[in-house]
Amino acid sequence: MKFHKLRAGEVPGTYVMESPVTEADILHMARQLARKRLAKGRPLTDPQSVFAHLQTLLQDYPHEVFALLLLDTRHRVIGFHELFRGTLDGASVYPREVVKLTLEHNAAAVILVHNHPSGDPEPSNADRHLTFKLKEALNLVSVRILDHIVVGTDGCVSLAELGYL
Repeated sequence: MKFHKLRAGEVPGTYVMESPVTEADILHMARQLARKRLAKGRPLTDPQSVFAHLQTLLQDYPHEVFALLLLDTRHRVIGFHELFRGTLDGASVYPREVVKLTLEHNAAAVILVHNHPSGDPEPSNADRHLTFKLKEALNLVSVRILDHIVVGTDGCVSLAELGYL
């Protein structure tokens, strides 16, 4: 993608295309914008926009990806890290590695995120069990799990909203 195709518009949050773009260009730009919205220092104030950014980043993978959104004490983003990749219907997630990454970045809280390549964001029993296991592990080092978001092409589901946290 060539970056000269896009420039900021006069109204904040708008952009002007300087030349034709392909669908691949548009998808690439959407992913870049989603990553920018989850950039270091940004406060997470609107759950629906966070869901939209996460969906843009993870919905098109043909395999499961487990990621962490690391947050400081004021719930500002420290970073977004894709930690594990799996198969079509699962990913092995190791609590030790989750705790290690969280401590390396000095995070006070995390949001767990993973996608369902099937497109259906409904959490499985395994997703709920993993959430419980990671909550136990992170509690030992005083890190809070604010949510576990499952991403699909049909939307996102929050395990916190379902009462599993």
